[in-house]
Amino acid sequence: MSLDPPQGGKWSSDGLRLGIVCARYNEVLTDALMDKVTAIIKDAGEPERLVVERVPGSHEVPVAMSLMLEAETFDCLVGLGVVIKGSTSHHHLVAESAGQAMQQLAVACSTPIINGIIVTDSIEDAEARVTGSLDRGREFGEAALHMAELKQKWTKN
Repeated sequence: MSLDPPQGGKWSSDGLRLGIVCARYNEVLTDALMDKVTAIIKDAGEPERLVVERVPGSHEVPVAMSLMLEAETFDCLVGLGVVIKGSTSHHHLVAESAGQAMQQLAVACSTPIINGIIVTDSIEDAEARVTGSLDRGREFGEAALHMAELKQKWTKN
């Protein structure tokens, strides 16, 4: 991930229909990430709907999103997870397959999906991105608000 996130922009969550799907794996970090995203959304106004679902791991995030989109209309969904390298390269498989599935779902359903799955080689790198100075939760929350407003702008009523 870049160390130069977008700056500027002021978005409102007023009237938006938003969803968050958050993995439970690495729960201390995913809870902190979810808390930051939720705070950004709530600080920006009053969403019409904010749904939060928990799933076992990052690999399950796209399926939960698909189920949600079959049942309801959302302006944007955010998928959250923290995948840390172990003794194998399994973390790359999880991150790549979840990311591709979210992108395919977003395009197929014409619904923005923010890929907030953090993939790192160490717990220290994960902590820097979630609870440290890099603050990816803020970035994911702001991206969700921006894209939700864009969807509302371009969706025919």
